Amino acid sequence: MKLKRTHTCGELAKKDIKKEVVLAGWLQSSRDHGGIIFIDLRDRYGLTQIVFDPKHDKKLHSEAEKLRREDVIAVKGKVRARGEGLENLKLKTGEIEVLVGELEALSKAETPPIEVEDRVDASEELRLKYRYLDLRRPKMQKHLLIRHMAAQAAREYLNKNSFLEIETPMLVRATPEGARDYIVPSRVNPGKFYALPQSPQLYKQILMASGCDRYYQMARCLRDEDLRADRQPEHTQIDMEMSFVTADDVLEMVEGLYKHLMKKVLNANIDYKFPRISHKESME
Repeated sequence: MKLKRTHTCGELAKKDIKKEVVLAGWLQSSRDHGGIIFIDLRDRYGLTQIVFDPKHDKKLHSEAEKLRREDVIAVKGKVRARGEGLENLKLKTGEIEVLVGELEALSKAETPPIEVEDRVDASEELRLKYRYLDLRRPKMQKHLLIRHMAAQAAREYLNKNSFLEIETPMLVRATPEGARDYIVPSRVNPGKFYALPQSPQLYKQILMASGCDRYYQMARCLRDEDLRADRQPEHTQIDMEMSFVTADDVLEMVEGLYKHLMKKVLNANIDYKFPRISHKESME
């Protein structure tokens, strides 16, 4: 890659006009208006309109005519204001565009089997088959960001409350749990097997006995179950344990964690105590 990215496709604004920048990303769409080619360049940060003008560089314009959807490119050019009345205020970058002076084609794409946009009409089976395309959609990118923000916010809260993040083993001895274990054969001990953990339950109890009074991890849990709406073969959970506490202490800690997540991820303030009911009441 000759051109090194200087900015993302979601950050350029009026303050950057006249700057020379390098952008890299995927070709979202291409339009030819009066011989001038306008391309929406996309990365996970947003969209930027880039322009190929034959009056500026005829050879470059010819190269741009060969570009197709989802081609990966890098471009170098100058930021300029969009024409009057041509702004797109729905975009953070909608007041500017980049007049391209240099183009580097990084990867050519075949015709994508699904549309890389939120209004996709592909079946779930097709989306999962081409998951790498599905994950390019803005909605899916947002989901990944929210998950990341939630994980970081949980860590922030638990760290402030004296919890230690400790990883527990993934290759374990089979123990009776609520489902079947996934079995992994041992290469060095023929005929013997490891199990993948359904939960870190035993290990966090060992940690409590060892004097580590507050533990957590983003735990991967694996269970050999039939696929149903409420059953998955693997999932991630915020796993935690506390020593020398009462049930009320645990409820207070989890309530505080939930409020912290809502504030950090959704900017929502919850200023009331959560109502509490007994297990018997919840089942009635």
